[in-house]
Amino acid sequence: MIDDAESGAHMSPLELSSSDEARAKQYAAVARRIRLLLDGAPRDWVAAMATVACELHGAFAYYDWTGFYRHTTPQSLTIGPYQGSHGCLSISFSRGVCGAAATQRKTQLVEDVNAFPGHIACASSTLSEVVVPILRRGADGEEEVVGVLDVDSNAPAAFRRVDQDCLEALMQELMQGQWTYCP
Repeated sequence: MIDDAESGAHMSPLELSSSDEARAKQYAAVARRIRLLLDGAPRDWVAAMATVACELHGAFAYYDWTGFYRHTTPQSLTIGPYQGSHGCLSISFSRGVCGAAATQRKTQLVEDVNAFPGHIACASSTLSEVVVPILRRGADGEEEVVGVLDVDSNAPAAFRRVDQDCLEALMQELMQGQWTYCP
């Protein structure tokens, strides 16, 4: 068990107007807290995703929906652990920001979701979004998509390059772990 001082449990959610430097510091604090929470915990992939979604969602006031979609069939994603209102239960690789991130294996930073071709309105209030593909090396040595981290905001252009960079680094670090039940 980690104590509050060590974990940053009293971290105030960062506001939309925060600087890039403040955002980077907040992401670093969140990453430290996630490391502490997962250290020594069962190596369960679902538990790890739930922990990450909870910690990220609570740390940023401009996050409206934070969660994971898991790659469960050849061309679709299924909802995983999340924070916020209900999300879409399943998303095809051919649709939306999540589908684009999975198909292209590239982070999608979208300032205006309504201008994104094929956008899926899981929540009509969402105005901007960042989706990070979660990748790992398969048994054949090829990079494969395990899922995506999806973060939505009700504010336009809420996410910046610093958000993208920090979320990508967090997902890369998360995939360094040896997880049970990681598809």
